Amino acid sequence: MESRDPSLTSTSLAEKVAFLGRADSYGATGPVIYRETHMSWVFLAGSEAYKLKKPLRLPYLDFSTLEHRRAACEAELSLNRRLAPDVYKHLTPLTRSGGRYGLGGAGEVVDWLVVMRRLDESASLERLLLAGTLTVRQLDAVITTLAGFYRRARRVGIPPDALMARWQANLTDTRRILLNPRLGLPAGLVLRLDGLQRLLLQEHQAAIRSRARFTVDGHGDLRPEHIWPGPPVHIIDCLEFNALLRAVDPLDEMAFFALECERLGGKTLAGHVKRRAAAELPGGYCEAAFGFYRRYRAMLRARLAIAHLLDPHPRTPEKWLRLALCYLTLASDQ
Repeated sequence: MESRDPSLTSTSLAEKVAFLGRADSYGATGPVIYRETHMSWVFLAGSEAYKLKKPLRLPYLDFSTLEHRRAACEAELSLNRRLAPDVYKHLTPLTRSGGRYGLGGAGEVVDWLVVMRRLDESASLERLLLAGTLTVRQLDAVITTLAGFYRRARRVGIPPDALMARWQANLTDTRRILLNPRLGLPAGLVLRLDGLQRLLLQEHQAAIRSRARFTVDGHGDLRPEHIWPGPPVHIIDCLEFNALLRAVDPLDEMAFFALECERLGGKTLAGHVKRRAAAELPGGYCEAAFGFYRRYRAMLRARLAIAHLLDPHPRTPEKWLRLALCYLTLASDQ
């Protein structure tokens, strides 16, 4: 269940957003572009981007206090420097003095922001895929960067029994949300895909259990909108708020990456990701595990999309059913 810091009212959050949305708050000459995500507000001002975390408490994160938000900002800075060291610059306090907000300087610290170098959105992997202009060379650069990252990443010890229990619990959570009658998804399709996932998990149990030893502290959210193929390659926005969600088999992350390439029109490129993953990933390649991961990720993305409609006031509600159905279609196509 979502909750907020009782000392941080919606009015004070709105005041912060209003202040950070003004160009004069940064000494900028041009307009500030700002966007709301499920967990943050992001403000694009001049050559920099500023991220303000919402004061939320959810089952998988806790931003409910000033101290928790600062710790999350520090973790975001540290963890994302692994794949984008020159993008994540520093933290800056949001202060208040005499009833007025300021960035840094004197006054009471009322929040923290992550300051980043602003990247050209038109050069993101998502935009290049949608435009049909992504080259194999650019894709190879991303895969090579990720393979090196996984080789250096901290290993996470997960016993095979615990891994299998985690998969079963994840499948159950996904099925429960996708079958919520309020959300309007086709129950027959959901049940068929869920049954297939469970069958695959049982039939390929030995192969999937064997992947436990390759689990690393990875990225956790390897979507094309978080990737710039460069040169140089930059990959941003890892899941800094939950180490368990970052504990992944690199092959799982690459299966998700291939799925997202396919969703955005790059089916041939998705096949290339699969072939290069087989050649470069530490821990090698397993077709049974890759197939399970790909379908699981499609079901999970459908769940995360449609769950927005359970929010009291969902943003862009018209898009979530369409996106969830897109992912369910991809889960059906193996």
